[in-house]
Amino acid sequence: MTDTPERRPLGGTPFAIAPLMLGGNVFGWTADEQRSFDVLDAFAAAGFNLIDTADVYSIWIKGHTGGESETVIGKWLARRGRRDDVVIATKVGMDMGAAGKGLSRDYIFTAVDRSLQRLQTDYIDLYQAHIDDPSTPLEETLGAFADLIAAGKVRAIGASNYEADRLAAALEVSKKHHLPRFEAMQPWYNLYDRVSFEGPLADLCRREGLGVIPYFGLASGFLTGKYRSEKDLEGSSRAYRVKDMLNERGLRILAALDAAAADYRATPAQIALAWLRARGATAPIASATSVRQLEELLAFASIELDGAAAAKLDAASEGGSPPPAW
Repeated sequence: MTDTPERRPLGGTPFAIAPLMLGGNVFGWTADEQRSFDVLDAFAAAGFNLIDTADVYSIWIKGHTGGESETVIGKWLARRGRRDDVVIATKVGMDMGAAGKGLSRDYIFTAVDRSLQRLQTDYIDLYQAHIDDPSTPLEETLGAFADLIAAGKVRAIGASNYEADRLAAALEVSKKHHLPRFEAMQPWYNLYDRVSFEGPLADLCRREGLGVIPYFGLASGFLTGKYRSEKDLEGSSRAYRVKDMLNERGLRILAALDAAAADYRATPAQIALAWLRARGATAPIASATSVRQLEELLAFASIELDGAAAAKLDAASEGGSPPPAW
């Protein structure tokens, strides 16, 4: 396990966070309750504190209705009996089937209470708009978040899957109407998927001082190096995401990761996360289904890529296309 990690501000939120955000999408899905508890215990024991989830996790699994991840985290919080040493981030807005979707005032008020109940907590540290809702005025969405902050149910807000123009518009609405603003951005961003974040969106986050917590930091496991052929995908729950990365560019990225890993006596996963930090990410998100996997991920915190190493990875990963829309 790593030494106690250095913490840094998450944008303009009141939180000081360790450099890895634990992805909770696997809890109640590929990690059962006990394995999830083991991972969460080890994560907190190592001095890391930022945990990511969403109301919609894991509705994509047959028989699931959403909220499974929040429920597991809530049971863990209740079992450990401490709340103030972890930062819980969840999200609202994705399609929850019969339960609803979007960022209207009424729906946000309903969804937040459901999340609070599942999480077994009185407040959410970082409540994020999971996806833009063009059908709802930004003033309505941000006004609803303002009321939740005033009520003590939410401490800070963030956005995910917003394009640069809409994020800029939201920030302007907050300024104009004296409303809380999005203080963190959660984009789809990793060494394989670069083009939808780099450029105007990254520039805006940098200019406005937003925290950046990219999801799919390991490209659904592809950047760990464990998927190098079609045969490696057999039996994998992530095969549908990874198969399209097994191309010339993807294999070139893996080769560059292998070379950097050898130079730094690290693993490809650790190098991929270190690259995100070198590119300005506050805390990349990565998931683990076992304590052993988690320990490998946490060790990335001690790796700082030099300019030459980062440039080689940049060159190997040039090109690509935007990830598919939600």
